[in-house]
Amino acid sequence: MKKGTQVSEKIPAANRQYEDTVFRMLFSEKENLLSLYNAVTGNAYQNADDLKIVTLENAIYMGMKNDLAFMLETNIYLYEHQSTLNPNIPLRDLIYIGIEYQQYVNNKSLYSSRLQKIPAPKFMVFYNGTDAVDDRVELRLSKAYEHLAGEPDLELKVLMLNVNEGHNKELMEQCQTLKEYAIYVARVRKYTSEMNLNDAVARAIDECIKEGILVEFLRKNRSELKMVSILEYDKEWEEKKLRKA
Repeated sequence: MKKGTQVSEKIPAANRQYEDTVFRMLFSEKENLLSLYNAVTGNAYQNADDLKIVTLENAIYMGMKNDLAFMLETNIYLYEHQSTLNPNIPLRDLIYIGIEYQQYVNNKSLYSSRLQKIPAPKFMVFYNGTDAVDDRVELRLSKAYEHLAGEPDLELKVLMLNVNEGHNKELMEQCQTLKEYAIYVARVRKYTSEMNLNDAVARAIDECIKEGILVEFLRKNRSELKMVSILEYDKEWEEKKLRKA
């Protein structure tokens, strides 16, 4: 079936409760988030309660929404998921971290003679789009400056990791949840080329459960996941159309 037919069958975008991604749903669970953090940093934290979630749940600016943000010890981590390439991620993260810091120092005086300490930021993007991308790519805010002479006074670096099936294999082996997520996404894409989107998502969910992939997560969230996966795939397709226009 052609993609145009699939779009006409999608659930109305008015269902704003489903404006999420499978990635965000999956890694909003602290145990999964800690596993992902350990995998990308090489650490071995055991207690998920060590994570303090500070995701900007209601911070939507120009259609942008922060995916996952958390603090651990003296650092703050901003994780984003992208299914289409977006060179503006560093600028978006600059906006997000500004809001995070504003909230962090809300009850502190910035006019004090005492230096106010803030958590050091770490920025990361998990990419699983269909464009060819290296396993690891560094994005820089300075690329957005129109006229840059010398070293920028303000820089922000974002590490983008390709989390499609078959990429970053060592990372995938360190985080089983991420590996299984990549398998699920690959299944949805595969079956979407063979059948309508609703059936493709349903088949991917059924097969993954049968094969022991994200079993508890898929069973627990089946109805919502079906809706989210459909809307997420349509959003990805629409963004590709806009980029080609």
